[in-house]
Amino acid sequence: MIRLAANLSMMFTELPFLYRFDAAATHGFRGVEYLFPYEAPADEIRTRLEWHGLTQVLFNLPAGEWACGERGIAGLPGRIDEFRRGVDLALDYARATGCRQLHAMPGKVPAGMDRERCLSIFVDNLIFAADAAAADGIDILIEPINSRVDIPGYLLDGTELALEIMARVGRPNVRLQFDIYHVQIMEGDLARSIERLLPHIGHMQLADNPGRNEPGTGEIHYEWLLRRIDELGYTGWIGCEYKPRSATVAGLSWAARYLSPADSGGST
Repeated sequence: MIRLAANLSMMFTELPFLYRFDAAATHGFRGVEYLFPYEAPADEIRTRLEWHGLTQVLFNLPAGEWACGERGIAGLPGRIDEFRRGVDLALDYARATGCRQLHAMPGKVPAGMDRERCLSIFVDNLIFAADAAAADGIDILIEPINSRVDIPGYLLDGTELALEIMARVGRPNVRLQFDIYHVQIMEGDLARSIERLLPHIGHMQLADNPGRNEPGTGEIHYEWLLRRIDELGYTGWIGCEYKPRSATVAGLSWAARYLSPADSGGST
């Protein structure tokens, strides 16, 4: 069964962050994800989740100065202590919200920096994060992100590299976050890639290409692909990490078959 999670960093953005939980539930989502929760109190988020029976699926570990263009710090020299403090903060939020998956972003390779050094730092930091999260049954996810369009210079931009990193880390709670949009740009051959990588995948995300808009706006045949993902036995969530081409609700027709009846709870 396909289970869709609304990405509240990209969807329902006409509303303040906390009100997006209400909107997601009203339109039939039963899970949510987003980039970062840290500007909202954890107990406020927990209240929204409980009010609507929503599952908190995923959010990112603190990723540096996002507004200034940083895209993670887990692989950056000189940021190890900052990353590890971020692990503690993220685990506090995960415990409060019942989240069982946290995404660790390594960042962009600094100019003139040796890539292998960044990879070694990333591996060490993942070991730290995985060990810290294990007692709570939390997985640490790593996601190959395309370096052609979205984040030039990103340290982790391919699935084979992700598998190599996971092998070096050697922790069972380090899993692959497979973003269909990013893999389509960098590698293609989506169905075979998902079949091959399924034992390693902890979470999936989607958007169409080009444009990173909702399914049905680009080249990916999502009706077929989602059916194939279901046939392969994937039971995790699929995060809708796309930029609605217009209003979020106006572009939800593609998802109607996967969503629940309208939420009967209230909103605050």
